[in-house]
Formats: sequence, structure tokens, C-alpha cells
Amino acid sequence: MRGHESATEALGRGAAVPTPTRRDETARRIKELVLRRGLQPGDPMPTETELCELLGVSRSSVREAVRTLSTLDIVEVRHGRGTFVGEMRLDALVETLVFRGVITAGDDVHALREVVEVRQTLDDSVAERVTASFRDTENPELHALVDEMVEAAERGETFLTADRAFHAALLARIDNTLVGQLVTAFWDVHSAVMPRLGLQLPDDLSETARAHGDMLRAAEAGDAAAFRAAVTEHYAPLRRMLDNADLTDDHDPQPTPA
Repeated sequence: MRGHESATEALGRGAAVPTPTRRDETARRIKELVLRRGLQPGDPMPTETELCELLGVSRSSVREAVRTLSTLDIVEVRHGRGTFVGEMRLDALVETLVFRGVITAGDDVHALREVVEVRQTLDDSVAERVTASFRDTENPELHALVDEMVEAAERGETFLTADRAFHAALLARIDNTLVGQLVTAFWDVHSAVMPRLGLQLPDDLSETARAHGDMLRAAEAGDAAAFRAAVTEHYAPLRRMLDNADLTDDHDPQPTPA
């Protein structure tokens, strides 16, 4: 009896393998060039003519590759000045995930739930680093953001700006800038997708606002376990909202007469 087929066996049977285009291959080689030369964001790239000579490709291949890399913010074309290594921000990722969340979620809000799960996982994963970096410190500016969120929630208002600023500041001190970028990127995806799906904010928004204070106090105390408990508290209202949305979709209730 034949077991599971390996990738090699599948290839042997003629399974289709995507062939890199000339543009993709040129883009890959340009990225290798950036790494090999140790170029950093903002550094000038070789000119178009130099890239043609270095890579042995045509101008059209270089131009197409540069356009591709530019959309990913790997390179930045400054008209009249040349091409530079890009800042490699996560804007393209955010835009793609927002569109994916809107186009694939349907009525079951599954895509938004995935985003929330990723956010909570990332927050959990940095508990030790955050609490180590905040232990025995005082952070009046972050406490002020917490107060702003709590007051807004008590008025029944959202607090998106303060919320994002809080999470960005909380992660600014850890020695992993990519985690901070990912957390804020998924925060942006979440805040963009939710209203497009027609979802209402959680009724118990005050719990989320107060949980930020619990996270901050746990960080200042250097207590990773308490920080994780506060993270769970932070996401609980949102998870309940998503659960209720799923139940509503399952039962498909008729509109309540006015």
C-alpha cells in the first residue's frame, strides 16, 4: 500500500512548479545585492546602468524588478535623485491583510478572529521582555493614556488613537523592533477591518480600557504572569463580541420591528 507521496515524488510525476519570471529573478538578485553589500535603509542603490551590468540583464528587467520591490518598500525611487534602499515598513502587509479580511471574512467574521488571535499571541509572547524593560519604572505618560481610554469608554466613545499609542509605547523598549511593528500592523488591520464588516464595538468596552492599566501596572511590577492575565482580560470583550456575532449569523434572526 502506497503511503503519502513526497514532494520529490510529486515532482517526478510532473506536478506543476511555478517558474520564476525574469522580473522575479531580477528582483531576487537585487535583494541579494543589498544583503551582500550590507546596505541599510536610506542608502543609495546602484544606478540602473550599474544594475544591468552587475546582473547581466536588460534595462526593462531592472525597471520591472525595481517597480516590484518599490511596492514592497524594499527600495524607494526618488525621482531626479535615484533609487535607495527602502524603509521596509509593513504598510503593504497591512493593506493586503485588510483587503483579505474584508473579502474573505463573509458573515462568520473568521478573518477578524484570526487577526485578534495573532494580536493576543504576540502580546503574550513579549510578556517577559515587556515586564523586564518596565520593572521598577514610572510611566506617567502611559498612565495618562490609560486614563484617557477609561474616560472615553465611560462616555461610550472609542479611544483608537490612545489605544494604538499605548501599545506602540509598551513595545518600544523591547529589543525586537519587528515584534513592535507586527503588533501595531495587526492593530491597524483589526481597526480597519472591524467597521467594514459592520460589527459594533463591545458593550463592555470599559473592561478593555481598564485592562490597559492592569497591563501597565503588571509591567512596572515586573510580573509577567499578571501581564499575561491582563492581556487575556484585554481581549475578553472582543472575543465575546465575535462569539455573539457568530451566534447571530447561525440563527439568522429576522429584523426586530421598529
